[in-house]
Amino acid sequence: MYYVIQVASGMEDRVEEQIGIIVEKGLYDECFHPIRRVKKKIRGEWKELREKLLPGYVFIISDEVGELYQKLRKVPAFTKMLGKDGEGFLPLADHEVEWLKRITGLGGCKSSSRNRNSKDMEVQISQVSVSEDDEITILSGPLKNMEGYIKKIDLHRRIAKVEVDFMNRKTVIHLGIEMVGKKD
Repeated sequence: MYYVIQVASGMEDRVEEQIGIIVEKGLYDECFHPIRRVKKKIRGEWKELREKLLPGYVFIISDEVGELYQKLRKVPAFTKMLGKDGEGFLPLADHEVEWLKRITGLGGCKSSSRNRNSKDMEVQISQVSVSEDDEITILSGPLKNMEGYIKKIDLHRRIAKVEVDFMNRKTVIHLGIEMVGKKD
């Protein structure tokens, strides 16, 4: 089951490192925060950068959530686990897990989570083309087949604003796009 830990923005790497030291490996399968690739214009030149997809959140996969939570409380940078429901914690809904796997390209991945690294949880840049009458077509990448979720495409800043359900609320995330020429 996937659970979400809320942390101070910018502390995601540190929390993951502390969890790796303090929490026994048998209590969780994987701990990560997804990264997105984007292009930004810096001093007149387009550069490809890596940024946090959901700043302030770390995901952890575990079947031992009660025991895990007790250990997480000993992590200095730990803030809280999201989804508390009475006595227990609610995992991410199946559709949220599937969405996360789909945009990071792990939808069909059968490999052991122990063999993954942080680059596996990286959202790549989608390629788009623009027709003569300014119609945008998604050619490849995580935005392919997600047209219903795309709220706005900003060609100037090279991002797509995508609205998704995350922890039972609508959240807008920005994903990188790259124009691969005008289409006739």
